[in-house]
Amino acid sequence: MSHSPPPFAAFEWLIAWRYLRARRKEGGISVIAWYALIGVMLGVATLIVVQAVMIGFREEFAERILGANAHVTVYQTGFDAEGRPDRLIVDYDAMVARLAAVPGVTSAAPLIRGQVMASANGRAAGVEVIGIRPEDLAKIPLVANPETFAGTLADFPGGIAIGVGVARELGVRVGDAITLISPDGMDTPFGTQPRISDYTIAYIFGVGRYDIDRTRVYMPFDEARSYFNREGGADEIEVMLSNPDRVEDLRPALTEAAGPRGQLWTWREASGAFLSALDVERRVMFIILSLVVLIAALNIISGLVMLVKNKGRDIGILRTMGLTRGAIMRIFFLCGSLIGVVGTLLGVILGCLFAFFIQDIQAVVEWISGGSVWNPEIRYLTEIPARLRPGDVAAVAGMALLLSFVITLIPARNAARLDPVEALRYE
Repeated sequence: MSHSPPPFAAFEWLIAWRYLRARRKEGGISVIAWYALIGVMLGVATLIVVQAVMIGFREEFAERILGANAHVTVYQTGFDAEGRPDRLIVDYDAMVARLAAVPGVTSAAPLIRGQVMASANGRAAGVEVIGIRPEDLAKIPLVANPETFAGTLADFPGGIAIGVGVARELGVRVGDAITLISPDGMDTPFGTQPRISDYTIAYIFGVGRYDIDRTRVYMPFDEARSYFNREGGADEIEVMLSNPDRVEDLRPALTEAAGPRGQLWTWREASGAFLSALDVERRVMFIILSLVVLIAALNIISGLVMLVKNKGRDIGILRTMGLTRGAIMRIFFLCGSLIGVVGTLLGVILGCLFAFFIQDIQAVVEWISGGSVWNPEIRYLTEIPARLRPGDVAAVAGMALLLSFVITLIPARNAARLDPVEALRYE
């Protein structure tokens, strides 16, 4: 009793491999197969690199937001006795204690905030001054542990801390003095005079985010209250959370702790729209670049159509020898699938290597071109970020394999339907 061989038997793999290796004069498609393989490889690699860079940009930007800014900013609304807007938090110590007691809050700190002009060495720059207690400044991750720094936070109570971009703009170093000029100064018989004070630089930090390094200046809290005429209280409360992603879950408790006049401004409200836009852009780019893989995979169809046409006599002989239509279909399916599988595998390797060494590649390109390919003034980050996630790589590989398999089915089915009598009639 005869038994039909199982699907994808060894002889089917052998025939498919011989067809792929056959040269053009032998009726093979080796050149077209190479074109299809290279196209799939480059398409997969491109998609992996783009996804890695866009994920890296989002995560890096989120880390810089959460590492150098408050997760929740609490301020007050209201009016003074004369009907003017009054946002000063007078009982800030009590509010800080209530906010710090909320489960999930790691710290709460009062702040003074103001915009001033900084000058030194004949240069001037607009900066944002934040008045903060030394112990609270040490709790800000990217300031306490920045990418680059000069000086020490231990000297902060006797001076100020500035971003590396501010230091570069003004041409100053640790130990130098800069002048801060506030337009909201002292009232005199001749009108309001700008408040001008000199401060010694105790600490220079670089967090790697251009808009912070270029504008941020920290000043001791008590000194900032005096400089900005905030002797009666604080401008806002900075709240840090153990899990910033749960900020909306903590909103009711934080609102209750802030009091009837308290208002919350979360990091999601400040930057969530930008991060959401990055997520949408990443998904759209995945769809668009998937078309590149599809176009490359279409070369598999053209190659297999030619292979079926060139191997019509072989198909007729194999059918007369007893091979079923299913076996013929599987042979040509394997021909196309092998191209897609190998192309996808090489594309995954190439894409992962490119994303992993993207900083070195950036340096080489900048060295060759003599210019910068990544302007931090526009993108806010100092280098190209890239994050390889197994799920993203698997999604790209799965999509490429699926396209390759589906596309291969059409010419493989046509090969299986070829009539052996017609194939051998003119042989």
